[in-house]
Formats: sequence, C-alpha cells, structure tokens
Amino acid sequence: MADNFFIANETEEKLPFVDFEAMKKTILDKNYHLNLIIAPPEQLKKLNTIYRNKETATDILSFPLSETEGEIYICPEETHKEAAKFGRTYENFLAFLFIHGCLHLKGHDHGAKMEKEEEKIRKEFGI
Repeated sequence: MADNFFIANETEEKLPFVDFEAMKKTILDKNYHLNLIIAPPEQLKKLNTIYRNKETATDILSFPLSETEGEIYICPEETHKEAAKFGRTYENFLAFLFIHGCLHLKGHDHGAKMEKEEEKIRKEFGI
C-alpha cells in the first residue's frame, strides 16, 4: 500500500477485497493522504454524536483534515444493515460507501452533481 493511504481495521470483521487504493487515486489523486478506519458501531456512534449531533451509529463518516488529507470511518455492522436495505451485497455497498466518502472529501455535497460523479466512478469500477 502507498505511504499516503493507510487502512486500519479496528474490528473482527474480515474485509472483502475492494480496490480502495485504486478508487482513492481515481477520486482524490495519488498524493492525497487518506486514512480508512474500519471501526465498530460504538466508535461511529461517538463520532456521529460529536460531529453531527446524531446519537446513533452510522455506516460512514468522512473528515477532511486539509485539502490534501482526510479520514474515512466505515462501520461494517451498519454497512451490512444498509446493504440489505438497498438489496446490495456487502462488498458492493462497502465499495459504494468508500466512493461516496471520497467524493465528500473532494468537496462534494449530496445532490445531483455528486450522484452523477458517483455513477461515473461506480461504472469505472463495476460497482
């Protein structure tokens, strides 16, 4: 893995293969410093409460630290639940969430422009 991309799995969950690094390079640039933290629901709930004033666990949170650095937290337990709601596989939804988080780090807000960009990247990676 590149020096500017780090994955920390803080759960017991075995992650399926998702080419996070290629997606990161496509969306954010190869020089962007990104930490991807796979975390338990308690940690996502705590962060969601602090930063979004929502006292529930969530599947993903993105934190831009600067124009060239950021962090993405993903909760496998919540991702499994959300994948089922949307009729998608866990692996597919995990990849989708990562793309979604990277686009937020790039400065996109929810809306048609972000959805169009997500669709383009999903197509590129077969998601």
